[in-house]
Amino acid sequence: MEYEIKGVINQTLAVSLEKGEGIWAGKGNIVSYDETLDWSVQTLGGVGRTVSRVLSGESIALTRVTAREKGRVHFAAHEPGRIVSWNLEEAGEIVALRGAFLGAHGDIDIRATRARRVGAMVFGGGGLILQMISGRGLVFLSVRGDLVDRRLEAGETLLVSTGNLAAFSKSCDYKIRGVGGCLKMRLGGEGIFMTELTGPGRVLVQTLKRGQGRRNQAV
Repeated sequence: MEYEIKGVINQTLAVSLEKGEGIWAGKGNIVSYDETLDWSVQTLGGVGRTVSRVLSGESIALTRVTAREKGRVHFAAHEPGRIVSWNLEEAGEIVALRGAFLGAHGDIDIRATRARRVGAMVFGGGGLILQMISGRGLVFLSVRGDLVDRRLEAGETLLVSTGNLAAFSKSCDYKIRGVGGCLKMRLGGEGIFMTELTGPGRVLVQTLKRGQGRRNQAV
């Protein structure tokens, strides 16, 4: 499997598959494919894993693209943004917000998880349920807008505005911190809390907040 990420406004992922190879895709992410490729809808695991995946924000089944002969398939996200690859064996398991999963090559599992702290669940901007992506292989994630890709050392902390967090390593600690001060809360435009992530691990930040693209299109 070879891949190339192209584009500026809304990047595309071009994946070249050899005969017999396959790749997983999120719901509705296929843009085009060669006639030498086939796709089907498949579930991963039993009923318990399927329910967990649905709770995490994915559909009941994922799309499986396989190659009868060598060919290429293109994927893209549903909103303008960038695509980033994540090697599970190098960077570890991923905790992602809904909508971040684009596709994966290898043996993966997507299930529901929750923040370790109640405050992060309620006020962290990710909702009560997050996605845990694990296994072996290469995962492709989409972020809205542009990308800030940070590798945090042990004990290093990054503060992220609510709605701008896309995904982070399971090894990172995830909680919230108050912005402090009435003027900052009322006039700063960042809300009452910031999301606090502490390394070690990788953090993906998106410059377009969740839902902001739809609001802008409606104006």
